[in-house]
Amino acid sequence: MRIKKGTITSAKMTGTVTVSVETFPFHPVYKKHFLRSKKFLADSNGHDVAEGDTVLITECRPLSKRKYFKVTEVVERAPRVSEVREEEALEKAVHREKRVPEAKAKKEEKEAKAAADDSPKPRT
Repeated sequence: MRIKKGTITSAKMTGTVTVSVETFPFHPVYKKHFLRSKKFLADSNGHDVAEGDTVLITECRPLSKRKYFKVTEVVERAPRVSEVREEEALEKAVHREKRVPEAKAKKEEKEAKAAADDSPKPRT
């Protein structure tokens, strides 16, 4: 049985995900490694997966014309939108601006206005 590790690139189908598997083969002529990727359709098999998750897929009997792998394990989860929103809200709460009481704000405003009025006026 073949086992491959890849990243989910699409989870729009019902019960099926597209997994992109990258390999790093060696070129015989140029004597260098290069990146090559291939997409496989895999059955989500009841796992809660989304785009960006890193998963292990295992070969199985043909489930459809192009689908002959199943997701066996979720190695690493990508951050979900709801988690990111929670982090943003927490960040805003931690670094929020301090509120100045209204009385103090009015007093500062009057002082600034008085300082502007006290400045010497040009002679005409």
